[in-house]
Amino acid sequence: MRIVIFGANGPTGRLLTGQALAAGHDIVAFTRRPGDFPVTHDRLTTVGGDVYDPAAVDRAVAGADAVLSALGVPFTRKPITTYSAGMANIVAAMHRHGVRRIAVVSSSAVDPHPYPDAGFLFNRVLQPFITGVLGRTLYEDMRAMEALLRASDLDWTIVRPSGLFDLPHRTDYTMAVERAEGRFTSRTDLAACLLALAESDHHLRTVVGVVTTTDNPGILDLLRAEAFGKN
Repeated sequence: MRIVIFGANGPTGRLLTGQALAAGHDIVAFTRRPGDFPVTHDRLTTVGGDVYDPAAVDRAVAGADAVLSALGVPFTRKPITTYSAGMANIVAAMHRHGVRRIAVVSSSAVDPHPYPDAGFLFNRVLQPFITGVLGRTLYEDMRAMEALLRASDLDWTIVRPSGLFDLPHRTDYTMAVERAEGRFTSRTDLAACLLALAESDHHLRTVVGVVTTTDNPGILDLLRAEAFGKN
């Protein structure tokens, strides 16, 4: 397959690029900083551009079999439009070039819910602060991105990981329709999930949750990842 990866230079995007190349696919890595992209391969094309630029997005999508988005931006109190505006350009380009399959990273925090094992502090203090204050503008824009995809006629899958963290290896992660019960998702597992979706016609026009159930970090590590990390 020829797969376009948006957000390829982020932590998840780099892992996804490596996994997809290892699986034998031809990859177009779309990034604002092509000079900083550390991956090289005969089947890799690195494209410099911004998702706000419709022409750059269009050039990247041309000839693709599938599109994966691992776009990520840090928390800020200012309005965020990267997810929704970027996805509008991606969807438009896919329509122009007849590309159907897309899977995108969102977050379980767009639909926050209590966790039975998390306790009062996490459920009633930390999670509301992250989703309603610290990350309010980010999750609002993710919801707008999801709404845009739902309104399209593409073969989309929205992937909602929980708190992202790093593991050197893939695990037997859990994926479930709408929501997977767990507070953590390794970026390696998230990348593997995205690639598996691109390679199949499973979970079309569906929201899925993905969580890692082993080797999870502590709550302080999660807070650092949520506050300062990117996809």
